[in-house]
Formats: sequence, C-alpha cells, structure tokens
Amino acid sequence: MTETGFPYSAAKHARILILGSMPGRLSLARRQYYAHPKNAFWPIMSRLLGIPAEASYETRLENLRKAGIALWDVAHQCARKGSMDHNIRLDSVIANDFASFFRSHPQIGHLFFNGRKAAELYRRLVLPGLPPALQHIPATVLPSTSPAHARLNLEQKILAWSVILKPLETAHGRPYEAPASQIQPSS
Repeated sequence: MTETGFPYSAAKHARILILGSMPGRLSLARRQYYAHPKNAFWPIMSRLLGIPAEASYETRLENLRKAGIALWDVAHQCARKGSMDHNIRLDSVIANDFASFFRSHPQIGHLFFNGRKAAELYRRLVLPGLPPALQHIPATVLPSTSPAHARLNLEQKILAWSVILKPLETAHGRPYEAPASQIQPSS
C-alpha cells in the first residue's frame, strides 16, 4: 500500500531538524507526528523541553517550533505493509524535497535521525542529490522512539536524546538550557 506523509513542521528560525522515516499507520490516520500512545517521542520532548505532555498536538508542535526544532520525515511517499520501518520497500520511496527545505530554513545546523532507517533513507536517497554545500550538515542517529525499539527503556532514550539540546540556541544566541532534573533519570 502506498502511503503519503505530512508536510514539515518548522519555524523559519529552526536550528535542528528531527527526521523520521515515514509516519506509522496510526499517525497517518490521525494526521499527527508520533501519534502512537507508546511512542516515546512526546514523553522525551516533555522531559527535555518541558512541553506539557497533556497539551494539544498543535500546542506541542508550536512549542517545538519555538524551541527551534523542525520535524519531518525522509520519505514523502512509500509502499510498505504495516507500520514497521523494515517493511518499507526501498524502490517505492519518494523522498521529500530537502534542497528546498534547507534553502528556506538556512539556520538548520544539525540533523537528528529518529532511528537508523531514517538515516539510511536519507543517506541513500537524499544526500546524493543535495548541492555540495548542503551535504555536510552535521547529523546524529538517535535511538528510535518507536515502541518496536524496546532495547532501551524510556530513561535511556531520554539520556540519548538529550544531545539535541546542545545545538539549540535562543534568539539571543545562548545555548538552550533545560533544567537538569528534566534530563536526568528519575528514580
């Protein structure tokens, strides 16, 4: 079955871009990034950025945009069975237009991949087509927030994902500082 993803969520001042591979079935049905109740993405953002977990989807997106975080997926369209990344048929993937995105968001200084599949798709399908100046944006592969990636618990994922805080800067050029209690494991 061919599926089509969402438009990106980004403010013009975005500093980092978090990339998934393709939204899962529940996310597609709800038209929301990371809609599966067991996906760790929103709990991680809540802990790292103080975004209220109970806030509406639009409020959570707005908080990410205010923090300088853009969300998108590598695949604009693909065929797969179910929601699992390993079921994406590589020959069916149509990548999003990253050259246009980077031109309209020139302050993006770091890419963070939500799992290995997103990084693989980007490396294979996007990177070769980018102008040389856009091929060297620093990138980090983070543990997938998917409930299928159960090797790490939530606390371990929060610690791994805390690296997104370093490249975030406020409008005044100061590093983003989350309260220490938000990035340390709870007891």
